Amino acid sequence: MLNFFDKLEDKIRGRLSHYPILYAFIGGVGIVMFWRGIWHTADFFTQIIFSYQLNGSISLGDLPWWDGPLSLVIGSILLLSTGLFVFDFIGTQAIISGIKGEKRLEEKTEAEIKAETEVIKEIGEEVKEISRHLDKIEEEFNNKNSV
Repeated sequence: MLNFFDKLEDKIRGRLSHYPILYAFIGGVGIVMFWRGIWHTADFFTQIIFSYQLNGSISLGDLPWWDGPLSLVIGSILLLSTGLFVFDFIGTQAIISGIKGEKRLEEKTEAEIKAETEVIKEIGEEVKEISRHLDKIEEEFNNKNSV
C-alpha cells in the first residue's frame, strides 16, 4: 500500500514539475488548507471547553465540527500527493543531516565549525592543485601533439 502511494506521489510530482506555477499554486493551497484545519480544529475544541465551563453543557448544533478536520485532511492529501508535506515542514537539510548523524548548526560548537571550515579550505586548496596539474598535463599533451 505504501509503495502504491509512493509511486502515485512520484507520478504527480513528475507531471507537476513541468508546470511550476500550477505546482506552486497547489502546494500553497495545500499549506493554507492544512494550517486552516489545525486552526479551526483547535478553535472548535476551545469553544467546546469554554462552552462547557460557562453553561455546564455542550451545545454543538451550531458548530461545524467537520470544518477543521476536513480542511486538515484536504490539505494533508494535497501536500502528501505533491511531495511537499515533509519538504515544507521539515526540509531536506534536516533529513540529510539526520541520515548522516550530523548535528544541527546551532548545536555545533565554535571549534567544530572552525574545524569544518578548515577542512573545506583544505579541500579547496587540493582542488586548485589538481586543476594546476591538469593544466600542466593538458599543456604537455598539446605540445607533444603539435610536434
